[in-house]
Amino acid sequence: MNQPPSPKSTTVRGQPVDLAAPVDARADVGHVHLKVADLERAIGFYQGVLGFQVRQRWGDSAAFLAAGAYHHHIGLNTWQSRGGPPPAPGTTGLFHVALRYPDRPALADALRRLIAAGIELDGAADHGVSEALYLRDPDGNGVELYRDRLPEEWPVDAAGNLAMYNAALDFDSLLAEPAPGRG
Repeated sequence: MNQPPSPKSTTVRGQPVDLAAPVDARADVGHVHLKVADLERAIGFYQGVLGFQVRQRWGDSAAFLAAGAYHHHIGLNTWQSRGGPPPAPGTTGLFHVALRYPDRPALADALRRLIAAGIELDGAADHGVSEALYLRDPDGNGVELYRDRLPEEWPVDAAGNLAMYNAALDFDSLLAEPAPGRG
């Protein structure tokens, strides 16, 4: 089994490398690419229910979907999974993909879409830093739909450390949000 390297400073091709230094704070997750059993069924969920738009298709084997004009936030393919079963419980792999919505009205719209499509939730939570909906896509992949609170609203303990929690999500309050403006 590969172990992570022990923290140390070294050079690679004459450039310093500090393995103990954190990653650049501007790094983020750019997109997710999922193996699916049925491309049309997966597009039906990500486009037909959640509202992401197909930006490009590669025949009947792959599709790339996005919110807005971005190249893609979600890649779907059947290259190794056409007709395959969902991920087996008790095995390693992706726990869930988290799709971040820009604000509370947009998350409320996502919840209304799920209700209208008859999609059941696995759970929902208020984490203090965010509000989240948890569900499964048609291939059994875990999906989190969430919105972040502003950093100045995040809960902290007496020492100033982040103090996330797991409380019930107020569905009535979320569903009372107005329909979002589309940008």
